[in-house]
Amino acid sequence: MFSFFQKNKKPENKKPHTANINGQTIEVNPQETLLNAALRHDIEFPHSCRVGGCAACKCQLRAGKVKELTDVGYILSDEDLDNGYILACQSVPETDISIRLDLPQQSIEHTAGKVIAQKRLTHDITELVVRTDTPVSYQPGQFADLTLASLPDLARSYSFASVPASPSNRSQNKENTLSFFVREVPSGRFSGAVNQKDLTGERIDIKGPLGDFWLRPAQNPIVMVAGGSGLAPVIAMLEAEVQQSRHRPLLLLFGARSQQDLYALERIDNIRRHWHASFEFTPVLSDEADTSNWNGKRGLVSDFIQPALLPESHAYLCGPPAMIDAAETVLKKLGISANHIYADRFITVDMQKAVDVKKSA
Repeated sequence: MFSFFQKNKKPENKKPHTANINGQTIEVNPQETLLNAALRHDIEFPHSCRVGGCAACKCQLRAGKVKELTDVGYILSDEDLDNGYILACQSVPETDISIRLDLPQQSIEHTAGKVIAQKRLTHDITELVVRTDTPVSYQPGQFADLTLASLPDLARSYSFASVPASPSNRSQNKENTLSFFVREVPSGRFSGAVNQKDLTGERIDIKGPLGDFWLRPAQNPIVMVAGGSGLAPVIAMLEAEVQQSRHRPLLLLFGARSQQDLYALERIDNIRRHWHASFEFTPVLSDEADTSNWNGKRGLVSDFIQPALLPESHAYLCGPPAMIDAAETVLKKLGISANHIYADRFITVDMQKAVDVKKSA
């Protein structure tokens, strides 16, 4: 019986489809997502997490039909869904399709530079400081793909942890420095090299800026939740706000495992001292020993999102996907609109492989 149905099973359509993206037509392979096809054809398609959690690859389906790999109703608004918006990273064309895409105002560029410093921040996070040959324009909160000369086949994404150089400094070509926080992951070739080897003087390629995680202009109070190296874009955004003298009431929650995982506290305190509005910073430890001298908050960082600034606040979340999912759930229950929740999920290669396996199952 089983053999009979297998032999008579309707064969899957293996025919490639086409996708027209803002007038440019590309070929999409069977079972390939729209985003992967666009990137394969060198289209500057906005993206970040690649797993349907950030909405950076949101685009409008004008014609045709796609298969959606996950339910996108939790990340796209009802208005978006009514207007035919989809997530390119979660959409596999079932027919030829036509897409309208709002391209980023900043162009994605390639530049090169060299490592000028490595600063140990915690036992598993190192700040990588790079001086570029030419200026890099980006918005604090965005990220870049980095490739070391010693690992030419490997590109890894890291958020800018510094504020862009001012135009005057750029013209001097002396302050074209970028900073990235690199957390070492098990068996990570790139992160292992940054955390274990002296890379001073090594050449590095930078592709960016990428992503749509940045602080939107507004007067609304801000809730920020960061975990691990997710503190990088948060610090960059807040230091930029200080430079621009834009100050809004702020609640900053930083989730870490233990005291040894806390870092950049001096930079945060410096921001606080120059912040001319309410500034509340709360570190939360999830795995600190009961016998330690820690007198601060313990538990999950999402448990300490306070309703004092809600529901008119805007929320910015950066770090592990599980932390962001938990924080989003709390924020929505407290009345924060999904349209005012911005997230950047830090996905490791192992996480991405697990997602790919799940999708292909």
